[in-house]
Amino acid sequence: GRFAMQENDDLSLAALLRSPVFQFSDDDLFDNACGRGEGVSLWRSLEAAAEARAEFARAAATLSRWRNEAAFRPVVEFYGGVLGRDGVRAALIARLGHEAGEILDEFANYAFASERAGIAGLGAFLETLDTASPEIKREIDQARDEVRIMTVHAAKGLEAPVVFLVDNGAEPAPPQHLPKLIPFKPKTIPWRGKAYLWRAGFKNTFLEELEAAERARAEEEYRRLLYVGMTRAEDRLLICGYHGVKGPKDGIWHQLVSEALAEASEPVADGPAGLDGEVLRYRSTSAPPRAEAAKAQAEGTVPGEFPAALRQPLPPEVSLPRPFAPSGAAALVEPVPEAALRQISPVLGEDIGPGFAIERGTAIHQLLQVLPQLAEDDREEAARRYLARRGAGWDAGDRQAAQRSVMSILGDKRFAAVFAPGSRAEVEIAGHLRVAGAVRAVSGKIDRLAVSDAQALIVDYKTNRIPPREFGQIPPGYVAQIAVYAALVHQIFPDREVRAGLLFTETPEMFDIPEGVMAEALERLAVS
Repeated sequence: GRFAMQENDDLSLAALLRSPVFQFSDDDLFDNACGRGEGVSLWRSLEAAAEARAEFARAAATLSRWRNEAAFRPVVEFYGGVLGRDGVRAALIARLGHEAGEILDEFANYAFASERAGIAGLGAFLETLDTASPEIKREIDQARDEVRIMTVHAAKGLEAPVVFLVDNGAEPAPPQHLPKLIPFKPKTIPWRGKAYLWRAGFKNTFLEELEAAERARAEEEYRRLLYVGMTRAEDRLLICGYHGVKGPKDGIWHQLVSEALAEASEPVADGPAGLDGEVLRYRSTSAPPRAEAAKAQAEGTVPGEFPAALRQPLPPEVSLPRPFAPSGAAALVEPVPEAALRQISPVLGEDIGPGFAIERGTAIHQLLQVLPQLAEDDREEAARRYLARRGAGWDAGDRQAAQRSVMSILGDKRFAAVFAPGSRAEVEIAGHLRVAGAVRAVSGKIDRLAVSDAQALIVDYKTNRIPPREFGQIPPGYVAQIAVYAALVHQIFPDREVRAGLLFTETPEMFDIPEGVMAEALERLAVS
C-alpha cells in the first residue's frame, strides 16, 4: 500500500519483493539494487531489469497494475482484488500457515469498518491502521490437526489436548532488560504527573529502589504467564526446559512447578530417553500406571458387562409450558367469546375502526403513565404536544377528545389514590397460580399500582370499549384478568389489603372489584 502511494519508497518495495508474494532472494534484490545510478529508485531499477529476467518482468507487471488500481479504486475493492484475484492470500497462507489467514481476515474486516466510518483513500486508511493497532482475539479451535508453536501471549484464549511449556532457564527479570527510563511519582517536588528517571550507568539508593520495584513487577508478570500457559492444556501438560553451562536460574517456571508438586508427584521409571534429570508425573485421576495397563491389555482382560440401561433410548424431553398471561384469562372463563367491540362511540360520535381504537388506547395508556410525573401546570401542554406527534394522522376532534379524557381522569379527586405519590405505572409482575388444574407460571403487566402502608391498589385501564353502565355488565374476562393480578400482588404483600379496580377512560368511571367476585373468578380459572 505504501509503495503504491510513493514510487521512491525503496524499503516498502524491498519488503514486498522478499515477501511470500514474489519470493525474491537476497541475491535477486542485490542484482536489482546494486549498480543503479544515483537517484534511481528501486522501482525504476526493477522496470529496467524486466527485459533481462522473466521473474523481474512478472513482478514489475503486477506492481504496475497495483499502482494503477490503488489510484482510483476504493480501499476494500483494491485489497480484495490483491488478496483474492491475484492469489496473495493463498501465497501468504502457503508460506506462513493457517495463522496468517486470521490476520488477513481481520485486516479485511478492518478495511470494511474503515470504509463504513468514512475513511476515504489509501493514505488515510494506512495512517489509521498504524495508529489504531487493532488486536486479534483468537477463538478456541479444537478441530485443526496441527502443531502450533507460539508464545504464551499469543496462546491466550486457546486450548489444546497436549501442551508443552519449554523453559529456557534464563533469569525471569534480568537487569539488562529493565527499561532505560523508569517511571516514578516524585514526592519532594510539586509535580502532579508521572516522572521518569534515566538509567545512565550510575547507581544510588533511589535508583536501586526503583529497579527493585520494576524487577518485582516483571517477576509477577512472569509468574502470571506461567498460569496462562498451564491453563491452555485440556488433557496433558508437559513442563520441560534446558539451560546452558551455568545452569538454570532461580525462580524459573520449571523450578516453580517442581517445588509446588514435589510431594504430589511420582518419579517415572520409563521416562523418555535423552533427558537429563528426573522425570516426575502428577495426575489428578486414579488411572492405573502404564505397566499395569499394558499387562491387562496383554492378558486380554475382558471388562464387565455393559449396563443394559445404557442401551435404552432416552425419554423425550419435557417441554416447559409458556407463561400464562392474565390477559388470556377470558378464553378460559367465558364459554362464549366476547362480542366484537361496538364501533360507535358516544364520546367520539363517529364510526371508528378497531385499528384506530387500539392506537388511541395506546396513546392514552402512555399519557396516563407519564403525565402524573409532571407538575400539574405542565400536564396540559405536554399532552397536547404528545398527541400532536403521536396522533398526527387523527382528526383534530379525536386528539382533543383523547386529551380531555386523560385530563379529566388526572383532575378527578375520585382517582387521587390511583396517581398518588409513589404509585407506579406499567409494573411487570410474575408468579405462580393454579390455572386449568395445574400450577402455572403467570407473567403480566399492571397498568397502575399504588402501595401504601395499609393497602395495595391495582388499576387496569380499559380504553377501547364502551364503558358498562353497571357492575353486572363488566365482561367476566376483565374480572378474571384483574383477579390474577390481585392474587400475584397478594403474594408480594401478604400483610396488606389488596384492592382492584377497572378504570374505563372514556366516561371516566372506575368499578371496584369485590374480593368475593375475584375469588370466584380465580376458582373458575383454576378448574377450567
